[in-house]
Amino acid sequence: MAITRQVITSLQNGTDLLGTRNLAVILVDESIVSGSLLTVESNHFCVLKSRGAVLNVYETGQYALSTPDKPLLGSIAQGFFGGNSPWVFEVIYINRSKLLVRSEGVATSEEMAEMAYQVDYYIHVDTPQAALDLITHMPFNGAFIDVRQVAEYAGPAIEQSINQIVQVTKMEDINEHINDVRELVKNHLTDFLKAYGITLNDLKILIMPKDERMRELISLQAIGLTPIEAVRYYLALKMADKGLISAPNAAAGVPFTIGGGTTGVYSLGDDVKLSGEK
Repeated sequence: MAITRQVITSLQNGTDLLGTRNLAVILVDESIVSGSLLTVESNHFCVLKSRGAVLNVYETGQYALSTPDKPLLGSIAQGFFGGNSPWVFEVIYINRSKLLVRSEGVATSEEMAEMAYQVDYYIHVDTPQAALDLITHMPFNGAFIDVRQVAEYAGPAIEQSINQIVQVTKMEDINEHINDVRELVKNHLTDFLKAYGITLNDLKILIMPKDERMRELISLQAIGLTPIEAVRYYLALKMADKGLISAPNAAAGVPFTIGGGTTGVYSLGDDVKLSGEK
């Protein structure tokens, strides 16, 4: 990930290092000299650092840099660094584009049933100050800050917001409160991400039973079946998957007959003797 001597850029072989999954990338190079050109693309911010100190924040454009013999920030930089040790730049590019983040987890309903949730949301860094907040408060994972790291940080805040409503709501009534859950998550997540200089845009949330069988039973009830009918139809569907010809009977709740004789249902009349009778 070397930076060329003449031009410093986030493009590598024509490909943007940030792409659609990375929020920030840090490039370190000791070969930058006076006259090197710092290029900032239209969808980026750029923060220039040296010895841990922020020298400047750049927006779109191309800028000529100066090393200590031609100070970047005049007398302030001269007094700060003295020019006694090598001038090592840290160039940090921050993505201004909207990026998609996904957070997943498990909440519990009022009946302590496990509910899986999936939250998809868009984020972006809006201002130069927000770019500084991001690199100040969120550490780099190697050379990058990516959307997975954002999801890990935001995960507890999302889980707490969802549980605040889901834990006091019956499982079958959760979807009726989905808008309340969405607004609560959006408000909490907005405040949480703001500390990292990240702006929250659109948000979508999906909550469903974690157990696949429970999801199928609830889906059957959603088309108007009673709980008992839903169980029968679920059983019939599983029997049909196994190729059992008695599946329709299970759905209808009637016995299965072969050749006019009922299988599985017996009538104990006078002509039927129980075991042990004489």
